[in-house]
Amino acid sequence: MKFDRPEQQIEQSWDANADAWIQAIQYNTIESRRIATDDAILQAVLRYKPRRVLDVGCGEGWLTRALAKRGVEVVGVDGCAALVDRAREKGGGCFRAIGYDEIIADPAILGQPYDGIVCNFSLLGEEIGDLLRSLRKAIVSDGHLSIQTVHPFTACQEQPYVDGWKTETFDNCSGAFREPMPWYFRTVSSWFQQVSESGWRVCEFEEPTHPQTKIPLSLLLICQSPGD
Repeated sequence: MKFDRPEQQIEQSWDANADAWIQAIQYNTIESRRIATDDAILQAVLRYKPRRVLDVGCGEGWLTRALAKRGVEVVGVDGCAALVDRAREKGGGCFRAIGYDEIIADPAILGQPYDGIVCNFSLLGEEIGDLLRSLRKAIVSDGHLSIQTVHPFTACQEQPYVDGWKTETFDNCSGAFREPMPWYFRTVSSWFQQVSESGWRVCEFEEPTHPQTKIPLSLLLICQSPGD
């Protein structure tokens, strides 16, 4: 199948790999998530004691459920209908099938403003500026946006440290993943620049590491919207 832009292939990959991803999360087979990054994003969101959180790119809903168990009202949205269906089956939150293009076209589709928004490994395309700008319209003035992504230092490996498209083969995830997925690599400085140009201000950042090797596993940005 030919795609007009890589973002369309990302969507197709999630549709094809939904069952394998659900299994990987259910059985906790991804080491980096198990030992560091899942807890890192959960604690980052809870630190500010939010009452109402939007989980953007919620997948099968594990983070939405984890926050809801701690008394937070959470709405999880994702463009992959199969993942949203699974999230609804497991319950523990409100889940809606909403794609990023829909959010960009009409941020009001997300409902009332939230005091916390989280994008956990869910900003995979090159063109994320319009989405980030749209999310500013869905957050209260003193709310926080938490973004977690693969750490550029680790993801770069021995390749040139420059922005550009890479391919996720899911080799580190056990399961029958059917299709590779393109994703857009950004350097640390590019992440900060992208967030800033979208109208957000980074007020805090973390680098969760492997507990033994101390290799950074993710980059975690906590942002606020300074208002218009």
